[in-house]
Amino acid sequence: MALPIVNSIISWFLKKRIHQIELFLKYPNDVQTELLLKLTSAAKRTEFGKKHEFSSIKSYTDFTNLVPIQKYESIEPLIERCRRGEQNLFWASPIKWFAKSSGTTNAKSKFIPVSDEALEYCHMKAGKDMLCLYLHNNAETQLFTGKGLKLGGSSAIYEDNNSYFGDLSAIITENLPFWADYSSAPSQEVSLMAEWETKMEAIIDETINENITSLVGVPSWMLVLLNRVLERTGKNHILEVWPNLEVYFHGGVNFNPYREQYKKLIPKKDFQYYETYNASEGFFAIQDENGSKELLLMLDYGIFYEFIDMKNYKGEASKTIPLSEVEKDVDYALIITTNSGLWRYLIGDTIRFTSLHPYRIKITGRTKHYINVFGEELNIENVEDALKLTCEKTDALIKEYTAGPIFMKDNKSGGHEWVIEFTKKPENMNYFTEMLDNSLKAINSDYEAKRYNSMTLAMPKIHVAKDGLFYDWLKKKDKLGGQHKVPRLSNSRDFVEELLKM
Repeated sequence: MALPIVNSIISWFLKKRIHQIELFLKYPNDVQTELLLKLTSAAKRTEFGKKHEFSSIKSYTDFTNLVPIQKYESIEPLIERCRRGEQNLFWASPIKWFAKSSGTTNAKSKFIPVSDEALEYCHMKAGKDMLCLYLHNNAETQLFTGKGLKLGGSSAIYEDNNSYFGDLSAIITENLPFWADYSSAPSQEVSLMAEWETKMEAIIDETINENITSLVGVPSWMLVLLNRVLERTGKNHILEVWPNLEVYFHGGVNFNPYREQYKKLIPKKDFQYYETYNASEGFFAIQDENGSKELLLMLDYGIFYEFIDMKNYKGEASKTIPLSEVEKDVDYALIITTNSGLWRYLIGDTIRFTSLHPYRIKITGRTKHYINVFGEELNIENVEDALKLTCEKTDALIKEYTAGPIFMKDNKSGGHEWVIEFTKKPENMNYFTEMLDNSLKAINSDYEAKRYNSMTLAMPKIHVAKDGLFYDWLKKKDKLGGQHKVPRLSNSRDFVEELLKM
């Protein structure tokens, strides 16, 4: 079949989904309320459902009164029993897949249950919607005349007691429909390679002569791959390798620190960047307009959402509100109930609504990833914005960074200690430090107050990392590739100390 015909057929098939999306845009709160009752009804005969009287739940108020907010540690015993073969514990249909999720912030792995329903109606559906929304906004696209290069996790699938675990991307690759496999690169065999550096070379071998029209993956790791492609080919930019490249679907980390590097790698004025928001626990939001920095909250993926105002955040003891009560420009911790049997699960992300008609969001950080040792309440968003301003003023480019506290000692002020790896170093590090400090003061009034006369916080202390330090650090921890990320901010000195030793 001729490629333009394939492009037209797949485009037509995906665009049919727009009508369903329009339904939840029109009736968002009805869709969410109906979904909650469907989920509790489906699980009312499970062990968890019986314990929390799911059969008597008729409203959101009933739900919050009967079901406590959960962290992973609360449900881990049930998950471990499920991994050993017990079923009907927290979800009615059998669960055999578990997404192994281990951030750099926690040495202990989490095993997130992934039901067949979540695979089909959440993760797979979201993958199609990502393409559908892009096609809706770009009628002349030739996306399907070539292939999409997907850079997933580095883990293979492992079997344990008739259950299977691995990176979420590996689980999805194992379950891809034929048409998605046909339109993707690299091959399934290469995608599931466990050893990251061998896998990178194999991906390049398989894709270097393909017609790649889209990229999908985490920005930090995709950057490593694209730079290696240029090293291998001796080309000046990626369009000399893949001239028909038209869009990059990215997620997992804030894109702002990487934006300028991508513009140099892909020098094309109308090149599109589409952001997504997903995790092992589910797929939550997709950019639905060209050039937007907001994400549309997807309301029909089998996920019921609740929110905690971060001003009143008390972990599992927090008061929650449903979608119908959220306000714009407030930072909320996200709580999810899913069709994999996660009930009122505190995922650890914070978001902010930028629009209520429709519900669009921005990711603002993590409930754990901030520095608040001295009452400065410095979060990821503050830091990313300040670094962007500082780089613009000093003509610098940052590759990776992390920051932690310097604790007060012997009547000396405390402070923040940074380890920053630059793609392009500033000419004057003292000026860079001063600009970063001033930007943080302008953005965060609590930080500014603690910096007054350096009484509580002294000037930031910045270490310029050697080239490849963060890559080597992740490699040492066996955390190369996929969903593994560098922790940006911490209330402890653990990450800073480890990096300084290296």
